[in-house]
Amino acid sequence: MIIIGIDPGVSGGISILENKKVLEIFDMPTMIDGKKNKKQINGAEVANVIRRQLDLKKDIVIVLEHVNAMPGQGVTSMFNFGQSFGVIKGISAALNVPLYLVRPTKWKKHFDLLKTNKDASRTKTIQIYPMISDKISKKKDSNKADAILIARYFFDSQNSEKTTKS
Repeated sequence: MIIIGIDPGVSGGISILENKKVLEIFDMPTMIDGKKNKKQINGAEVANVIRRQLDLKKDIVIVLEHVNAMPGQGVTSMFNFGQSFGVIKGISAALNVPLYLVRPTKWKKHFDLLKTNKDASRTKTIQIYPMISDKISKKKDSNKADAILIARYFFDSQNSEKTTKS
């Protein structure tokens, strides 16, 4: 099974895992929006990333971080963040790919990352996947690390459910 983990937002990330193996990781594709050169996610490119996985003719799921408004964020920032979240949900529906939402507290608790700084997820990802440390070596890569851990959380939780059901 291919698991596409997505940390939404303009500075987010996309990961593609098959079982537990990281196949690819991407910064969220973006494009310039309007006269002020603000970024927005490039929905067409996100769809292309997902479509390339559909071409492999394997079972695919998208696991999207279920985000809410955060204290201290401005109205415009939250609107743009919600818009990115909605674009990804729409792409999933249009491509007929199952979508699972996971709250940050769920996946962060699974990896013992609650109440840690943003960079802790990058450190945890490097511990789990030392072979990709060069691809997430910069502080700005923490969003790609989040996307990997979101997908890995889904894999782990699906497999633990299967073993407890038996």
